[in-house]
Amino acid sequence: MFVEVHTPQQLTGQELDAYLQRGWFRMGQTIFTTNFAHVKDKILSTIWLRIKLHEYSGDRSYSDLLKRYAKFSVSVQPAAIDEEKETLFTRYRESLSFSVSESLQHLLFGKEATSVYTTYEVTVRDNSKLFACGFFDLGGNSAEGIVSFYDPAYKKFSPGKFVIYSKVQYCKELGLEFFYPGYFVPGNPYFDYKLNIGRKALQFLQLATGEWHDMDRFTESDVPVDAIRVKLEHMQGMLQQNSVESHLLKYEFFDAGLIPDMRNSGLLDFPLFLLIGPLTDEPAGIIVVYDCRDGAYHLLVCMPVWKPDRTNPDVSFYSSYFIKPVQEVYATGDVHIMTTIIARIVQKSISSVM
Repeated sequence: MFVEVHTPQQLTGQELDAYLQRGWFRMGQTIFTTNFAHVKDKILSTIWLRIKLHEYSGDRSYSDLLKRYAKFSVSVQPAAIDEEKETLFTRYRESLSFSVSESLQHLLFGKEATSVYTTYEVTVRDNSKLFACGFFDLGGNSAEGIVSFYDPAYKKFSPGKFVIYSKVQYCKELGLEFFYPGYFVPGNPYFDYKLNIGRKALQFLQLATGEWHDMDRFTESDVPVDAIRVKLEHMQGMLQQNSVESHLLKYEFFDAGLIPDMRNSGLLDFPLFLLIGPLTDEPAGIIVVYDCRDGAYHLLVCMPVWKPDRTNPDVSFYSSYFIKPVQEVYATGDVHIMTTIIARIVQKSISSVM
């Protein structure tokens, strides 16, 4: 699945390591994975990152920050949420142009009272005033960075970047093997800062193979949503040559599996699909998806599960229903074979009506 959520009742350090290695990340007291993000009118790819700590060494930017922060007090210790940190988080949250968790308590615990994670914090003070803070989880041989926040009045000191560097350095000194900063999103520059921390030791998770590769090997072909679009556009062109109507659509609800009430519902989690037949408000029946993990087109029969209260007015999105695949008719990596099969199905359907 492209989207999945687990709610572990307990979690050892080694189990967290295994999750992180597969491209999962903490969300409250759950742990999830996703490979796509809905950003305004686009669906973009999320590319998971990690830093090889045994190859990491502080770069010039970190050295410059250390000099600037020599006058401040920096400490690392087991995490504790208190009123001081909540106030700082609120001040930071109010400075953002997008929405984040309503509180640190909600961000780290969700609706739970206790944590299955071993969480540490970095705090930075100007004399006694807390102006920057960050949280990270420790596993057996790895760690994940959860959140960094700061007083906007100190923005000129690049506190967010310094806190992340501090997390990475602390984990390296512990002798851990990897630090996972989360993902970046090609096409959305907000996350690009992660690409400049430990760049020489940075790796990305290649969705097609499930393998980690050094960042200098990253190319446009490693952006799954773009690769999927190219394949489906090719299929659409082939279908058009065979007089088969189809529509390439972005699926509004590809990430519905992250919603608690919709988890484990078997909903479609592909970000794009080809709708075979005319574009109407009726439920999507026969669709084609392309899975970059097995390199194959999949012809699926789908059924509607829920009708949303509101739909997306952008006609490039399919948002009439939450849909669920109920049958895989055929799968192949050969676009010609799939085109032939679809053309025969459509022709048979037309003949049965006549």
